[in-house]
Amino acid sequence: MKKKHYVLIALTLLTATGAAIAWWMYSQVSATVLKDGQPTHYLYIDNDDTQDSVLAKLQGVATEKAIGGMRRLASWYDYDSHIRTGRYAIEPGSKALDVFRQLRNGQQTPVMLTVPEVRTMDRMAGRLARKLMLDSTEIANALTSQDFCRQMGYDTTTIACLFVPNTYEVYWNTSLDALMKRLAREHDAFWNQERTNKARAQGLTPNEVVTLASIIDEETANNQEKPTIAGMYLNRLHRGMLLQADPTVKYALHDFSLRRILNRHLTVDSPYNTYLYPGLPPGPIRVPSVAAIEAVLNPAAHDFLYMCAKEDFSGTHNFARTLAEHNQNARRYQQALNQRGIR
Repeated sequence: MKKKHYVLIALTLLTATGAAIAWWMYSQVSATVLKDGQPTHYLYIDNDDTQDSVLAKLQGVATEKAIGGMRRLASWYDYDSHIRTGRYAIEPGSKALDVFRQLRNGQQTPVMLTVPEVRTMDRMAGRLARKLMLDSTEIANALTSQDFCRQMGYDTTTIACLFVPNTYEVYWNTSLDALMKRLAREHDAFWNQERTNKARAQGLTPNEVVTLASIIDEETANNQEKPTIAGMYLNRLHRGMLLQADPTVKYALHDFSLRRILNRHLTVDSPYNTYLYPGLPPGPIRVPSVAAIEAVLNPAAHDFLYMCAKEDFSGTHNFARTLAEHNQNARRYQQALNQRGIR
């Protein structure tokens, strides 16, 4: 009888111990991940992450109990063999089990990617890499490769035309190929029939519109003035006049710091030098703004043929119909430069 009694006690203790262990495990996997007061936390998982490194990235923002629960779940479900890259949003109140399932199933949160208005593809690569898992060197090599650009329907002088500087929702771990295809779809959606018809009405292709828009953006940051500048350059193009756009000279010289274009600068032998070569340059001198593109598609109607920066350095311009009038504007601006000692 005593033996049965001891067995019963032992079984009761084992059951109680098992229940206690089960409760302890349950309390870990059901623990709230983020510490009190922590806002939504974004966890970035890279190609080289391991189970331990993923959990280490939660140190400081997550509770020890939740990390313990996730470590136990990772061991049970062999997470080391099922790590998925991505950007994951951990919301306040999320439980360890839910977050673990989110990570293991690859339920990531997209990023809002804004295509930047930049001057060079190297800068484009750097800006995109800051927002995505992609390496900037990989992006730069692709955007300066004729083979890659041809696959996208461009060359290295026109690839900037592909980028429409809007904001898009993409996954952080998107591949370069998937990203470029997405941007190509956005480009095609932007260049709808209405915009294409407006470009044709100006005697331009979409790529030529982007090229002229890039010059306008370099001329001014004042969106209200852009349609006037667009109209002036289109007047010159339609009359067969040289564009004589100072920003193209800076681009030809690869010196964007120039504050004053001198006669010696105008002799640089480059197809981008619109003081020497007629028509538009071979491609954009930057990724232009949507505002500048719209200015080319909807230019102001006038008969201006010349423009010169205002002598008050307001960032706006004096416009002229005749060369004599333009020369007067230019003299005032040159005098203002001299007074400020700008060389």
